[in-house]
Amino acid sequence: MVSQNEFSDDTQFRLAVEEILSCLLDQIDEIDADFDPRLSGANLSITYEDGSVLMLSQQTPTHELWLSANYTAWHFRRAEGIWIERDTAAPMTQVLNQIISDKIGITVNLSLQ
Repeated sequence: MVSQNEFSDDTQFRLAVEEILSCLLDQIDEIDADFDPRLSGANLSITYEDGSVLMLSQQTPTHELWLSANYTAWHFRRAEGIWIERDTAAPMTQVLNQIISDKIGITVNLSLQ
C-alpha cells in the first residue's frame, strides 16, 4: 500500500498531472487503433469503438490520478517519481498498457519518460 505522496501543494500536483496527461495523450494518439483519445481539462479519456470509455482523471484533494475502465477503478499516487497504484503498488503505465492492449488487441507500451 502506498501511503506517501510527494506533492507539497495543489499547484505542484496540477502541473505534474498536466505534464503526465499530455505525455500520455501524445503516445496514445500515435497508436493505430479505432478509438478516440481526448484531453479535456484534467481528464484524459479514450472512447472505444464499442462505446466503452477509459477515464484517467485528476483528483486534487487527494493528489491522485484516478483511472476508471471496465467497471474497475484504480488510484495512483506519485512516490519517488513513479505513479503507482495506492493499494497494489502496480505502476500506472503497466496498468494502462494492459488495459489498452487487452481492449484493442495489440501490444501498447506507454511510457512516462
